[in-house]
Amino acid sequence: MTSSSLPSTPRQRVREALPTVYLGRYATGSKNSLTDVPGVLVSTQSIHESPNYPNAAPDAINTGVTTILPRKNWFRKACFAGIFRLNGTGEMTGSHFIDETGLLHTPIIITGTFGVGSALNGVYEYAIREHSDDKGKVNWGILPVVAETSDGFLHDFTKFAVTPQHVVRGIDEASSDSVREGNTGGGTGMICHQFKGGTGSSSRMVPADGGKTYTIGALVQANYGAMRDFKISGAPTGRLICEEQEPKMQEDPNDPELFAQSSTVFNPPQEDDNKDGSIIVILGTDAPLHPAQLRRLAKRATVGLSRVGGWGSNLSGDIFLAFSTSNELDVHAATTANKKVDPWLPQEATIQMIDDQTINALLEASADVVEEAILNAVFMAETMEGNGNKVDALDLGKVKKLMEKYL
Repeated sequence: MTSSSLPSTPRQRVREALPTVYLGRYATGSKNSLTDVPGVLVSTQSIHESPNYPNAAPDAINTGVTTILPRKNWFRKACFAGIFRLNGTGEMTGSHFIDETGLLHTPIIITGTFGVGSALNGVYEYAIREHSDDKGKVNWGILPVVAETSDGFLHDFTKFAVTPQHVVRGIDEASSDSVREGNTGGGTGMICHQFKGGTGSSSRMVPADGGKTYTIGALVQANYGAMRDFKISGAPTGRLICEEQEPKMQEDPNDPELFAQSSTVFNPPQEDDNKDGSIIVILGTDAPLHPAQLRRLAKRATVGLSRVGGWGSNLSGDIFLAFSTSNELDVHAATTANKKVDPWLPQEATIQMIDDQTINALLEASADVVEEAILNAVFMAETMEGNGNKVDALDLGKVKKLMEKYL
């Protein structure tokens, strides 16, 4: 089966491809990216080779690392954070600590399933490099946040290509530039709604009392879903594509107009019945929200996910984290080497927070920003061959024609 004759359309974000698409009533930030949130830094690295596997097949390694720094001084100044799990067949390390304390004071690393261990070590190696004493010792502890989705269809799991050094480099190089999307970072080898998926981002500006404006940004690693469920602004785009492709598949499995993945979409191998994907969603905001409010924001990622066609299948790891950069909470202030507070002497701290009665716009924008981030991941992803498989990208030319009646 081949897709070599499928139209080749330059990749575009969803708003570029469909300028009149409706994705909520709030304006985007200038970059329409998680990095519109002041102080948030991101880096993405794709990995396609490893010196540890010089004899690996040319297309065997397709994985990567996404690094998110909630603030530059994440080690000393914690953010409030909250987590919501739609379906827990996945991993986000450090989540118990966040549930217990409401604090985030490590980078957020997103990678493939088999890269989690190396990513954890990378955060520790960076922290030791920067925060050990003059003897190279440490007397503090951190529980890094590392999340994963499975890239084993396009990447050979047996090649442990992610190393701690990738994570150290990611922390060093994280910037406020627009987040790269599609086949990049931890999303390099991911598949979304049976099209090529990956990394996506978006942002919203929410007007607030007193002339203020708060920013909400999302970054997703999208690796879930069936083609038949895929929707764009409510339009059943995936179902329409399936209805066009399936008869061709039944008539001639070698039809050059078929997607490369048509055989797995319409005639999935029995062993694929238990293989579901996952999605990681990270929401960041400069609105002053406390942990319970941030859990509420994280829950709204479910709404954005459902608009695109996700519903939390049995073996899907759908885990969402929201953090706020507004309040800065001192951490590592009670160690023996840096004893600024007495842990046995209760001490007041002043924080800012949004009145719960006025939170609706932030909840609404959280749903909108996740919906668009997922669409950007799919629209920007490119066709990939890897690990003996091939997954075509969404045909943007076809999408533009299908969407004419809906826009």
